[in-house]
Amino acid sequence: MHLPFFIAKRYLISKKSHNLINVISIISVVGLLVGTMALIVVLSVFNGFEDVIKSLYFTFDADLQISPVKGKTIHYKTFPHAKISELEGVRGISEIVEEDALLKYSNKQYIARIKGVSASFVDLSRIDTMVVNGAFILKEGNSSFAVVGAGVAWSLDIYPQNISNLLSIFVPKRGNASSFNFSNAFNSKAVHPTGVFSIQQEFDEKYVFVPISFARELLDYTDEVTSVEIRFQPGVDGDRVQHEIRSIVGNDYYVKNRFQQNESLFKILRSEKTAIFFILLFILILSSFNMIGSLSILIVEKNRDIGILASMGADLKLIRSIFITEGMLITIVGSVLGLLIGFVVLYLQQNYGLLQLGGGDGAFVISAYPVKIQFIDFVYVFATVLVIGIVATIYPVMYLTKRIINGVK
Repeated sequence: MHLPFFIAKRYLISKKSHNLINVISIISVVGLLVGTMALIVVLSVFNGFEDVIKSLYFTFDADLQISPVKGKTIHYKTFPHAKISELEGVRGISEIVEEDALLKYSNKQYIARIKGVSASFVDLSRIDTMVVNGAFILKEGNSSFAVVGAGVAWSLDIYPQNISNLLSIFVPKRGNASSFNFSNAFNSKAVHPTGVFSIQQEFDEKYVFVPISFARELLDYTDEVTSVEIRFQPGVDGDRVQHEIRSIVGNDYYVKNRFQQNESLFKILRSEKTAIFFILLFILILSSFNMIGSLSILIVEKNRDIGILASMGADLKLIRSIFITEGMLITIVGSVLGLLIGFVVLYLQQNYGLLQLGGGDGAFVISAYPVKIQFIDFVYVFATVLVIGIVATIYPVMYLTKRIINGVK
């Protein structure tokens, strides 16, 4: 057995002459254990929330969105949609028409955004699985219907079961209105809301789905679309497909993936996770002071042992390696136990949902705090704690052992 490790292990697990050193050593291990466990648990919970948010946004947002760089609309007949649909990995294309509109239902008004979608949109997005009231029906024969967000429905008191009231939609006429008269300045159409969807507050309070033919007629469009949405086959290389589509459509169009469509959101998520990491890292650094105290007292207590080792020919390097190994043992024991306990907590939460959100009464999209265990997080946390342990070990060992050796000489 390596001599410094053998002696350091004896110092760690054997009974010290002063009980205070035992207590401080235990506190050092427990401090690193709790800090490490908290760090891995919080990071995994953030991973879980990030996945939940992504799943909500990804239900609404397409894998790729193509929109014009200049102007507001694209003429779909001249757009190379056939060439794009033939690309490997493309599952389908949806035509989209979006516009801000004034909604009127009964005696209430609300400003929202209509989203006219082609028939393929529902099957490609599975947006119909997010309906919480009524059904996701946009077209039956020649009749058009609307599906509204939960926030819109709440603001207008819309109930799909109420067939006596229609939802009136008003949009400004294209071009300059020749009159300030309301009827001349706006196009309007009425439609029956057949369902209410709930995805995420931002969408629920903003969107109303209608058939694209309805939206085009309302906006005086012919073949125009405001964007084209593309969905991928499972497991496809999205970056490759995005690059190929860019080469097809040229520089006149934006081609954005899901992260680019919600760039601000994902930057905020990363910033929050990074901020929490550094806060917990600071707590870990504070807990490492216990280890500095423990090692300092141990070195002073083992003054006689150091003198004996020095008289037997042990050099300063060997003596220092003994106490550095002692500090690393404390660090490794605390971090490994923290990671193991953290993994157990995360496993139980992931599989049994021990900690509920809002008492588990169904008020939230998820019933329990979500977690996502990532191996790379365990590696990062262990490496971080190891670096803190090394830094906390080196100073007292280098300073005190040198003074004691000089005193012995």
